[in-house]
Amino acid sequence: MTTPNTVESLEHSWMPPGPAMLFCPADRPERYTKAAERADVVILDLEDAVSPDNRDDARAALIAHPLDPDRTVVRINPAGTRDHARDLAALTDTHYRVVMQAKAETPETITAHGLQTIALVETPLGVVAANQIAAAVNCIGLMWGAEDLVAGLGGKSSRFGPGEPDPGTYRDVARYARAQVRLAAAATGKFAVDAVHLDFRDEAGLVAEVTDAVALGYAATACIHPSQVPTIRAGYQPTDDEIAWARRVVDGSEEFHGGVFSIDGQMIDGPVLRQAEAVLSRAAATP
Repeated sequence: MTTPNTVESLEHSWMPPGPAMLFCPADRPERYTKAAERADVVILDLEDAVSPDNRDDARAALIAHPLDPDRTVVRINPAGTRDHARDLAALTDTHYRVVMQAKAETPETITAHGLQTIALVETPLGVVAANQIAAAVNCIGLMWGAEDLVAGLGGKSSRFGPGEPDPGTYRDVARYARAQVRLAAAATGKFAVDAVHLDFRDEAGLVAEVTDAVALGYAATACIHPSQVPTIRAGYQPTDDEIAWARRVVDGSEEFHGGVFSIDGQMIDGPVLRQAEAVLSRAAATP
């Protein structure tokens, strides 16, 4: 594979084909196919899921066991590390065209390689620079992460614990980072991916976060366990009532030539029309 030029990347920019993006350690090739069968997108991880001693083996497995490049993202190590350069070199021997760059902190480190990039914003500097990172010409989307962020703050937990208010929910700094990333993505016309819910046994917590992500226009949610995929898909799939409402709104807008009208006492204008169009887009994208 050769590094695509930036203009081509923009003209053919990748979008998640579905909302459930499952991380898979790149040094576990026996899991590749199973992950691809279960999720909408597989994120083959060369970073945190792989010990430094195993990263050469992970890169070799990445090359030797190809998946569908339209449904695969490769998480590469942070810019400035030896592993980052080695990851990019390994990618030239694959057909993968989308990377997730760990600990993205500046736009220059993304434009340096020209690959279509989901910038993983997960450090204090990255959160502060989210707007600039999102504006990088080959940045196609943003994701955020809580645990590295809290570690960078010198903290110990991104979520409230037992005995605290709302145990299991994010603390304010994590919520700020989540909002900042979503706003930066929307302001630059890029998609946003919500962070993983690490406690894969906490289905109720995942449901709550997916419901909120959908309400805020996230395109997808990342996950670490196959059991989380159905919950994510169900959360992004609009209900029959929501789809019927959205179709009525879109049809009504055509009938009234884009002017203001009402449905069941609700005034329908431009912003509501765009919300209805988003519902139909999610319905089409969710398996």
